Formats: sequence, C-alpha cells, structure tokens
Amino acid sequence: VIIGFFQQIQFVEDKQEFSRFPTKAGRRSLSRSISQSSTDSYSSGEEDAEYNSSDDETSPRDKTQVNSKGSTDFCVKNIKQAEFGRREIEIAQQDMSALISLRKRAQSEKPLAGAKIVGCTHITAQTAVLIETLVALGAQCRWTACNIYSTQNEVAAALSETGVAVFAWKGESEDDFWWCIDRCVNTEGWQPNMILDDGGDLTHWMYKKYPNVFKKIRGIVEESVTGVHRLYQLSKAGKLCVPAMNVNDSVTKQKFDNLYCCRESILDGLKRTTDVMFGGKQVVVCGYGEVGKGCSAALKALGAIVYVTEIDPICALQACMDGFRVVKLNEVIRLVDVIITCTGNKNVVTRDQLDRMKNGSIVCNMGHSNTEIDVASLRTPELTWERVRSQVDHVIWPDGKRVILLAEASGHIQMFCMSCSLNLESFALALIELYNAPEGRYKQDVYLLPKKMDEYVASLHLATFDAHLTELSDEQAKYLGLNKNGPFKPNYYRYSSTHSEFLVEQSFLIEKIANVISQFRK
Repeated sequence: VIIGFFQQIQFVEDKQEFSRFPTKAGRRSLSRSISQSSTDSYSSGEEDAEYNSSDDETSPRDKTQVNSKGSTDFCVKNIKQAEFGRREIEIAQQDMSALISLRKRAQSEKPLAGAKIVGCTHITAQTAVLIETLVALGAQCRWTACNIYSTQNEVAAALSETGVAVFAWKGESEDDFWWCIDRCVNTEGWQPNMILDDGGDLTHWMYKKYPNVFKKIRGIVEESVTGVHRLYQLSKAGKLCVPAMNVNDSVTKQKFDNLYCCRESILDGLKRTTDVMFGGKQVVVCGYGEVGKGCSAALKALGAIVYVTEIDPICALQACMDGFRVVKLNEVIRLVDVIITCTGNKNVVTRDQLDRMKNGSIVCNMGHSNTEIDVASLRTPELTWERVRSQVDHVIWPDGKRVILLAEASGHIQMFCMSCSLNLESFALALIELYNAPEGRYKQDVYLLPKKMDEYVASLHLATFDAHLTELSDEQAKYLGLNKNGPFKPNYYRYSSTHSEFLVEQSFLIEKIANVISQFRK
C-alpha cells in the first residue's frame, strides 16, 4: 500500500528550509538543552528560574495541570515548560528534513485519518517530530515513555500543549511507569487501533490487562530487540492476534540507528556523565551485534583497549576480524575500567562480577532495560549509594571501593544524545502500511519491513548529504534482473556493517558452512 502511495514521489529535497541556522533564540535554547542534559542546573534568567522552580519533588500524578485549550488529559512534569520544549522541537526539525519532507508530501492525503495510535517510546525532541508528523497525517495519538530516565520534560509539555495526551516525566518510578502506560490505554471513549512500541512493555500490558482492546488493534510496530523477541514468542505460542511489523531488523534501523548512532552516542553519554578519558582504558563491550559494533568502534578510535564478549560464533569472528579480543567476562573482570552491555539479555553482569571490579570502574547499559546488569543485588545494607549528579550513582563497598553506575543501568545511555532520526521515517511508513493494508494481506504474525520501504527511507536522507544516486539504464537493469526503481538487493542480502566488508551475516554464512559440511561428509 505505502509503496504505491509514494510511487510518484520525487526524491528532491528543499534543502534551503532545513539548512538555515537556528535563530538566536533557538541557539540559546540548544545550548541550554545541552547544559541541562549535563548538569540539570541553570543559574540566571527569569525563564530559567521558572524552569528550576518546576523541578520539585511533587509527583506529577499529584498535580492538576491544564493546557491552554483547557484539557487535563495528560500528565507531565510541568506544562509551563511547553514554550521551551517547542523551541527544542523546532531545533530538532533542522536535522530531520527527511521526516518533515514526508510530512509535507503526505499530509494532504491524510493516510492515517482515523488511526488512533498509542505509543511507548523515548520522548525527546526527535520523537516529538515523529509524533507530530503522525498527527499531521491524520492520526490521534496518546503517548508514554519506554524509559524512565530519557524523557525531556519540556518536550513532553510541548506535546501536551498541542493536544497530544502524553503521560511521562523524567525519573519515573516503576509504579509511575506502569501507571502512565495504563492511562494511555485505558481512557473512556477512546479505542486504540495501532501500537508503536519500543521494548514491548505497552504491547505486553495491553495483551495481559486489556485483551478485548488488544484484539481490536489493526497493527503493531515494534522497534527494539526486546520487543521483537516478545512478539515472536507470542506468535510462536499462537497468541499474537494482530499483525506486527518488525522495524528493529530493518536495514535503516540496524545499520543506522543501532550502529552509527550508538557509535556516537556512547561517547557522548559517557563523556557527559563521567568526564573520563578513554585513551588506554580497558573496556568490555558485552555483545557484538550492531549496537556492540558501534560502541566498540568508537571506543577503539579513542585509544581504548576493547574486549568483546559473545555467545554467537559468527559475531565473535566478526569481532576478531575487526581487531578485538573476544573473552569471557570473568577472564578480565578484575582488569577492566568500563563495562558496557549491549545484549538485550538478563544477568549479563552479576553481583559476583561487580564485587570483583576495581575501584572507579564504570558500568552502563545500552540495551532496553536494566535486566542485563544485576542492579537489584546492589540494593543491600552493606553497600552505600551516593548520587553524584543527575543519572550518575556511586555504589560504595565496605572497603571504600566505588563502582560508577550510570542511570542505574536502566537502559539507553544514548538518551544523552538522542539526535538520531535516521529510522523514524520507518515507523511512520510501517504504521501507514499496516493501517491501510487490505484485509488478508497481513496475517497474525510478525513481518519485516519491506526492503522497498527501507530503500525509500534511505533515499529521503540523501539530499541532506547532497548525495546523487546513479540510475540504471534499461540494459543494465535487464542484465541484473532488477526493476530500475528497486528494490536493488534480494531479501537475503545483509549490508556490511563493519570494516570487514567480506564478512556477511548469519543466514548466508550458515548456509554456506552447512553446504561445505554436507559435501565433506559425502
């Protein structure tokens, strides 16, 4: 459906609109945003004082707030921060020309008219641009946060001011987290028909607590490893009663968001929170998937000595070919300065291993939730917790040893650098596809994003780099057996994600190995 919808679109961007520098006010807002992410403090200006006064200890659940339209259907830290949040969103739009272009091209057609989308993602200036794009395309949206630390309060306020029902604030408790999800789903007179999820918590909550509501959903779009794993579990058990789109394994998500963006955000997050110098530091990256590859490459470039842990022999071989030492965590636990988990698994770093880490070590998690690190085991009387700055805790052992724990290891250190918008268009297109698909096209199963959509998303970004695609001649297209307009690669093609371009990924390599073994046996 969506491929046909955009068949006639020319990939020519109006770069001028997005290449302008921010206004003076916009530049001030940007610098203050960076400062807030790093220090959470302001020292001057009437507006800054108002912002500080709003950041009190009163739970948003205990406040009665009203936006300018008279609505109370939201729960954010402080609705008065909306103007500041609006400037943040406007700045984010400067680097999101592809999504804005998609909004302009499709909003007259309103392909999401009648869609009632409930979303659970990070709430940042970048995702706000996505949410407002969905609204511009005709959708009604209710939104909550997938991570208790990553919400930009001012952005949540700005969205609430425009009429999007947002239930999220930075620093929620676990009880707050589930309360916010429930408020998004359970509201009188509003039946959601689409889900956009990051981690599967929203889908899981609706499936368990509101099965009748869940059965009326027309489609689910999931963007995380954890959430996709949960969907496949439901499908395998025969309990997935709606079609779902796996955006996480799309090329534009795996290679750009997971690889390239994590490659930058890991350094940004660690530098802002710890001010540590990485040259010569010994670092363990647990997991060498796309996120692990990005983190490892960035740390290696700064001169760190990087070890990798892996359970998959193919990923382990990739790490070896990229120049990393593949080890078991216990082999180096007493030596390392930093541990970064990127697996999506549970109990990757145990209490016993934390006990054996040296003084001043840093522990953080790039996965969805804090299951990778056994944080609960650190909540014991003999250990002291000391908050040293926003989202940074020192856990102190009886002998004085300190381990630096970032955001209680609760997921996504890239929350400090959520500047990536390279995969947001995929979410919008997947929602449009599932919502408009004729009955019977998608069964009650999990589907990958069609490669044609992946290519379209990539093409939207090329104008930002002033990149120009070569076009196949009719003769060349016939020779390769391709349509001139794509898709240009078969479904089994796996785009190289490391400097070792000859290394292909799992399905193709396993097939080759199996053939060799079979011939050898014969």
